[in-house]
This record gives sequence, C-alpha cells and structure tokens, in this order.
Amino acid sequence: MAESKEYMTLPEENGSINIAEEVIASIAVGAIREVEGVTGMMTAMGGSVNDLVNNKKNAHKGAKGVKIDMTGAALKLDLYLTVKYGYAIPEVAENAQKAVISSVEAMTGCAVEAVNIHVGGVTLD
Repeated sequence: MAESKEYMTLPEENGSINIAEEVIASIAVGAIREVEGVTGMMTAMGGSVNDLVNNKKNAHKGAKGVKIDMTGAALKLDLYLTVKYGYAIPEVAENAQKAVISSVEAMTGCAVEAVNIHVGGVTLD
C-alpha cells in the first residue's frame, strides 16, 4: 500500500511544481543543524531524535521533528527542539526561526507565514 504524500504546488506558466512535505522538512532540519545552541530535535510526542540534527545521513527523516501546515497560501512549520544548557532559549529559538524561514523560502520559493519553535528539553553535554 502506497504512502500518501502531501505536496506544496506552485503554479507556473508551463505547468506546476510540486514539492513534497518531506523535502520541506529536510530543508528545515538542514537549517536547524546550523543554529548554534540547538542540540537536537524531538518528535511532537517528546521522543528524542537528536541524530536528525547531528547525523547528516538521516536528515531526510526530519519530518519526525517538523510538522508542516500547507493549507493556506503560505507554509506554517512547527519544530520540536532541544537546546544546549547555557544558551538563551529565546535567542536560540529566534535564530532557528530566521534560519528556517530563509532556507525554506530561498530553496522552494514558497512563502513561510510562521515558524513555531517548541523547546522540549535542555541537554547538559
């Protein structure tokens, strides 16, 4: 049985461009990986998926730490993170928002309406 996929469709003059939700999630994870103070990602249920940030081979599995709403004209993303002890959470979250918005908009051409950051833990390493 085939897995159903969600796509963001961009109408173009000669047809349309369809970008899978997993692609958008991978872009978001790639952007998060570059933010200082972020140590990992978590599932919405709270399970740790730290290897998604640290292990580049598994970046395509980023959808576990990223929730995407593609119902409106612009994307809304929810990201579930852990932050390293000693970093200011509001600053890390703001940097994560800026990085994700910049990367997703630049790579897909889709407008990003909101990036909601959920900090579910602090790591001491």
